[in-house]
Amino acid sequence: MTIGHSDDAFSDSVCDLLSIPVADRPAPAPDRQLHIVLVAPPYFDVPPSGYGGVEAVVASLADELVARGRRVTLLGAGRAGTKARFIRVWDEPQSAKLGEPYPEIVHAMKVWRIIERLHREDPIDIVHDHTFAGPLNAAGYRMLGIPAIATVHGPVDAEMCDYYRAFDRNMKLVAISDRQRELAPDLNWIGRVHNAINPEEWPFHTEKMDYALFLGRYAPYKGPDVALRAAHAAGIRLILAGKCNEPAEKAYFAEHVEPLLTATDDVFGEADAIAKRQLLAGAKCMLFPISWDEPFGIVMIEAMVCGTPVVALRGGAVAEVIEHGVTGFICDHPDELPDAIARVGEIDPHACRRRVEELFATDRFAAGYDAVYRQAVLTGIDSGRSIGRHRRATMVPSLSRKSGGTVRSAW
Repeated sequence: MTIGHSDDAFSDSVCDLLSIPVADRPAPAPDRQLHIVLVAPPYFDVPPSGYGGVEAVVASLADELVARGRRVTLLGAGRAGTKARFIRVWDEPQSAKLGEPYPEIVHAMKVWRIIERLHREDPIDIVHDHTFAGPLNAAGYRMLGIPAIATVHGPVDAEMCDYYRAFDRNMKLVAISDRQRELAPDLNWIGRVHNAINPEEWPFHTEKMDYALFLGRYAPYKGPDVALRAAHAAGIRLILAGKCNEPAEKAYFAEHVEPLLTATDDVFGEADAIAKRQLLAGAKCMLFPISWDEPFGIVMIEAMVCGTPVVALRGGAVAEVIEHGVTGFICDHPDELPDAIARVGEIDPHACRRRVEELFATDRFAAGYDAVYRQAVLTGIDSGRSIGRHRRATMVPSLSRKSGGTVRSAW
């Protein structure tokens, strides 16, 4: 489906835009299904055929929401691949321009025009954005009377916190881990929903082959060089299935990874969806030696659902995802990794899969976002001006609890 540009002109300035009153439309009846618009990034198909963690999350959410009887419209690039109604923003995914500002900004502009037109034809109850620049449209959505939320898929370091604090207050944020929210408690959070996968789409093997696996980007904070040193010290073959097409990734591989390779190591290349499942299911363990506050790390649950334990360095959401000694081992220093690799035979593959089924399956994930959507609609739109002000979200008591002074969502 293609929606053309609106003939309406944009306001001449941000101040003009913010002065326009919120559209006066009644809140949806409590028993009516919400019309949810999901906005995916412009870089990969949804779902992706290979690399594309955010796109995979969006695809799972779209399918689960549709399965729950919700009306879902998905805005993205490339082919239609979910059960949701699909509006193509770009004919071809902008994979080659990943990391450049152009696709982010143009994508946000295109999405705004589509939503403006779509809302007139089929009123939207909530916009759920999964992109970097998309939340800049929050003031426009407020003008239309549409509540909006954004899932924060990336880090919340000082620079990014300045960015998120600058959003129009209509854009409420969803964290993907408790750790992510704890690092920036003053942002406009409305809740926390862990990322998830559909266990039925993943193989489960109890018999493992004699190799460890590294699966991720070739970047210093992902630790492929740390994984190599740990595997060598543990005397186990390492397969590296890494993304290596951006200049920074190629440079890092050439300088820090390639010199460490031995005859027993295998550089597989970037794994597509089928190869990734095969590699994860067959691995004795997956190595996750990160050196940053990883917001979630979906590859950990992808490994565990296949019955494969994860050996990781402590950081970010690692301790939320892995149960130490039950579904893998969490180490505090790289020197501890070889001993942990030697102990992975102690881990029960069934326990690994069970943890994903109980905590990180897509049905629980969709229920969490359902609660967030209803809360956002219930909170509604504040028609006051937002320049120079920031206000935190108000939590609905029935959807939240307090633990140790930190507000946590209950789903």
